[in-house]
Amino acid sequence: MSDNKKSHASTPTKRFMRLAGMTASITGKVMSNSMKSLVGSAEQKAEARSDMYHEIGKQIANTLGEMKGAVMKVGQIASQYQDIFPPEIAAAMSKLQKEAPPMPFNIIEQQIIRELGVKPHEKFLEFEEKPFAAASIGQVHRAKLPTGEDVIVKVQYPGVEECCESDLKHLRMALKLAGVIKINKELQEKLFDEIRVSLHAELDYLQEAANLVEFRQFHAKDDKVIIPQVFSEYSSKRVLTLSYEGGDGIADTKHYPAAIRNEIGERLFHVLCEQMYHLQALHCDSHPGNFAFRPDGSLVIYDFGCVKRLNPLLVGEMKRLVKAALANDYATVESALRDLGIRTQIGEVPPEYYLEWIAILLAPLQDKTFDFGHSQVHEQVLKQIKSLMKYWDSFQPSAETMMVNRAIGGHYWNFVNLGVHLNLHKPLMTYL
Repeated sequence: MSDNKKSHASTPTKRFMRLAGMTASITGKVMSNSMKSLVGSAEQKAEARSDMYHEIGKQIANTLGEMKGAVMKVGQIASQYQDIFPPEIAAAMSKLQKEAPPMPFNIIEQQIIRELGVKPHEKFLEFEEKPFAAASIGQVHRAKLPTGEDVIVKVQYPGVEECCESDLKHLRMALKLAGVIKINKELQEKLFDEIRVSLHAELDYLQEAANLVEFRQFHAKDDKVIIPQVFSEYSSKRVLTLSYEGGDGIADTKHYPAAIRNEIGERLFHVLCEQMYHLQALHCDSHPGNFAFRPDGSLVIYDFGCVKRLNPLLVGEMKRLVKAALANDYATVESALRDLGIRTQIGEVPPEYYLEWIAILLAPLQDKTFDFGHSQVHEQVLKQIKSLMKYWDSFQPSAETMMVNRAIGGHYWNFVNLGVHLNLHKPLMTYL
């Protein structure tokens, strides 16, 4: 209990000292590697650099995981934007997506008293002290309302919001001094502003409640898309009470018939496209833990703290990009990438470079059934990634598309884990 409480309840000053110690250690590793890189072959230098990034990645992941709170959430968000980090660091930070150790119940109880004015056992007919799930900024408990409804109560850890700006500032400083953010200062500002907005949104449970109501109404036409109901009188900025909507985890769907898994996959694809192209607001946290599934083909969606509102002009450019890529129109692909801020003004990029990437990335969207369970797309990307170095300065991450990429990339893995066989081209064209 004391370790969890200590690591969470530290003041901004103590948290800064922890991050400063991590930064100093990382900077030392970078300087040591710089000295070693003065000798040896190009292969030896590359191997040494890879080993260094591997060690740095482990250190960042371990430190952020132990600190919990806002800085761990920032690390989780950042880990999903793999094009701004060396792959070794991105891979290590991805481990932050796993569940965090829970906080002691007395801390949760005090937070509910502050937010709702009474003890949980006085507000709810039943309230399970053992958490149902725990994450970086809060944890979930099963409960029952006085009216008999089964609910889950999401409680934010105390002090998280107060440490938010300090954590974000010092983590960015640590990553910058370590030399592991491979983008210019202006783009860093845009990307970290996007992360800051996303983080503050996830800390505001009233905003999440509004998102839940909006998305629940938007998807109401499909009774197999299930989004929890908000109980406002049992909610506040840091406590959110929702209807309990059970279902199987993605690993348990392996026992479902193939036809049901395919139905779920198609439903998930329609949800993604409808949000992006019609609602123009996207549920961006596509981590498999935010979804549950039922044997009748139903899809349950949780956690609406991370929602990206899309500019209609951005949606139009993304449509243009996908249509051009499907047509192997590399000139329009480059033009759309420029308009999206992804293609810089630096250097010439040959058509065959675009065509190679189109063949890999759009394989699941061609007009044929694609076997996601045996997809090689991610392996082909890793093999092709070395070709990026030649044109490194010709491309950059886009703050506008960063969260969209996060959502799409996460859903690719959801399709892989569901093992679906789908022709996504036909439904996609109806949206394009």
